[in-house]
Amino acid sequence: MKMLSLLSALVLSALMLINIAQAKPFTSGDATAGKQFFEQNKCNRCHIQKMGGDGSAIFTRPNRIVNTPKQLIARMHYCSEASKIMLTPADEQNVGAFLNQTYYKFK
Repeated sequence: MKMLSLLSALVLSALMLINIAQAKPFTSGDATAGKQFFEQNKCNRCHIQKMGGDGSAIFTRPNRIVNTPKQLIARMHYCSEASKIMLTPADEQNVGAFLNQTYYKFK
């Protein structure tokens, strides 16, 4: 009986970890606020220089360097430091929600 109880606890723990791993990213973010931050800070100016057009091709190119929510957060910090833009944890979630909703579609 003790073995069954331990097995049940392990199965339950594994299911909880799976749910956490599959949680939708940037759930505390506001995509509308993220878009506003992105536009007000002219976050696309470097993307336009690199890609031309409106710069959005940087998000959708086949060889993009951002392929996970974690990589997106790291890239946002890289870009904010290069642009000398302060990125708060709330901004991170908001911009992440905007970029994910608009381009990345991470689940």
